[in-house]
Amino acid sequence: MKNKTFNARLVWKQFEDSLVPQLRLSVIDRAVYSHLFRHSRLEGKLRIRFTLSWLARGIRLCHASARESVRRLIELGALNLVERTTEGHVVEVRLPEEIRPARPDTIVGANGSSGNGPQPVNWGEANFLQDRALRQAIHARERNRCFYCLHRTNARTQCLDHVVPRALLGRNSYRNLVSCCQECNARKGDRSAEKFLCGLFRDGRLTTAQLTGRLRALEALAAGKLWPEIQEKTKMPG
Repeated sequence: MKNKTFNARLVWKQFEDSLVPQLRLSVIDRAVYSHLFRHSRLEGKLRIRFTLSWLARGIRLCHASARESVRRLIELGALNLVERTTEGHVVEVRLPEEIRPARPDTIVGANGSSGNGPQPVNWGEANFLQDRALRQAIHARERNRCFYCLHRTNARTQCLDHVVPRALLGRNSYRNLVSCCQECNARKGDRSAEKFLCGLFRDGRLTTAQLTGRLRALEALAAGKLWPEIQEKTKMPG
């Protein structure tokens, strides 16, 4: 996707009038998006490389709030994560018209009927730990293999792991949950997924090709490209 000319005034109206209420952006989310937009698209650049420290200083936020807001904007599709390393993030800042709405899945009432009819569900906002069917959807997405070491798992040995640990404000979104074996879950702890995968490689548990594939899978997960196989009758947790 190439950077294109646009009407900045119109984009700002779309942002304030449509995008903010559609995505339910908080004041912090709006400030983060605006700051990144200012230093990328308004400068004629599609992508921006930045550190969370730079972002936090620029809009006078604490580091944790900046990190959480960036993660949320990526999950909502306002930012497209290109690369994340210890040196910082590289993201594409999307215009309002480039942000695709959440997938319009359908839910069914608790009694098995549709009640007042099909209702749109924003699965990107769903808590995938609160409902057994949603937890199983994550396991099914990984096809009964550990996301990290790629070993086979079963109902007794598999569990769910937060890619970004809860201690670091990781969410219960499908973009932050993976199915893994109990050993990897225990060994990973509060380490980042990237560091843990590199550790598995150093220990000889992953080949070079497997490590590359796992790191690419992490990028796809954060970008929302790894949808779980949600059954049509799965009920949205309330």
